[in-house]
Amino acid sequence: MSPPAPTDLLPHRPPFLFVDEVLELVPGRSARARLFVDPEAPFFAGHFPGNPILPGVIIVEALAQTGALATLAEPGMEGKLALFAGIERARFRRVVRPGETLELETRLTRRRGPLGEGEAVARVDGAVACEATLRFGLVDAAGATA
Repeated sequence: MSPPAPTDLLPHRPPFLFVDEVLELVPGRSARARLFVDPEAPFFAGHFPGNPILPGVIIVEALAQTGALATLAEPGMEGKLALFAGIERARFRRVVRPGETLELETRLTRRRGPLGEGEAVARVDGAVACEATLRFGLVDAAGATA
């Protein structure tokens, strides 16, 4: 069976969806995905003119969305949102440029009730671009609306 589309599990939509393709999904354990770094993304006009670089916060968000895929694919997670709760030990090791493909992997390492943690790595052509420990909290989607 092929993995689901990102929008089958994530509530995110463009322009804030940073997962283009799910490669592998093990519910409650891990996910691997891809982001094709669109050279036409509007933030490249200002980050940085003449020297465009994918912002680190976008890389971290893409990793968090990849972790949310693994979490929200678990049975019983219907109607839940995985919200970013923290980040530790983030390291940026390589610049990511427009037109490159970001390979995303998040492995869930801890879960206690609605709180969890995962180890995340983003790569380009096998070279580590970013690695971090991400924390998340699960909430009811209905209760998260304003």
